[in-house]
Amino acid sequence: MRKAKVFMKDTLAGYLTEEEDGYVFAYNSEYLKSELKEAISLTLPLSDKKYKSTVMFPFFDGLIPEGWLLEIAEKNWKLSERDRMGLLLVCCKECIGAVSIIDESD
Repeated sequence: MRKAKVFMKDTLAGYLTEEEDGYVFAYNSEYLKSELKEAISLTLPLSDKKYKSTVMFPFFDGLIPEGWLLEIAEKNWKLSERDRMGLLLVCCKECIGAVSIIDESD
């Protein structure tokens, strides 16, 4: 099981977890209480419930690079294109836009 912190701008917004049967995203309870809270995606609106999916959520999957940049990531970190969580963890620490993904173990 791997877990990532999901940041909106510089604020911890929630956690993305890879489990045996898929993925779970949950907003941080402190983030939900904040006046500055905003959804990380239209497909993941603010909620105290957990979102579950058998495949990587399309929003997060869209953060992973494509083409030649994906090939470089696969070669440098010896990751498979199918390891979506692994690619997200190594490639999305500093994404273009407001959302960043940080490995919880970092």
